[in-house]
Amino acid sequence: MLEDLNPQEFQDNLTKDGNTLIDVREKWELDICKIEGAVNMPMSSIMETFSELDPESSYSIYCHHGMRSMQVANFLLSNGFQSLFNLRGGIDAWSREIDDLVERY
Repeated sequence: MLEDLNPQEFQDNLTKDGNTLIDVREKWELDICKIEGAVNMPMSSIMETFSELDPESSYSIYCHHGMRSMQVANFLLSNGFQSLFNLRGGIDAWSREIDDLVERY
């Protein structure tokens, strides 16, 4: 299952036990801003790093505007992952709707 969530739904989902937050942006983007608690797994290296993840676990994924994270989520879905959540609008929408202390770029 892959769900595309708005920022409020995404935030509510983060409180669920066993849900890992993954930031698929590049390191230089992470240096600008991030959602606290996120694990960085850049999209550019996801084919090499996704095997570190448990397909039985739940993952909330985000990027800058929600497109890269959706691509990563679809890739994971095609590799047997069952519980995936994408942040629609990415960290940019998160900054506008949830936490205005998260810098926009």
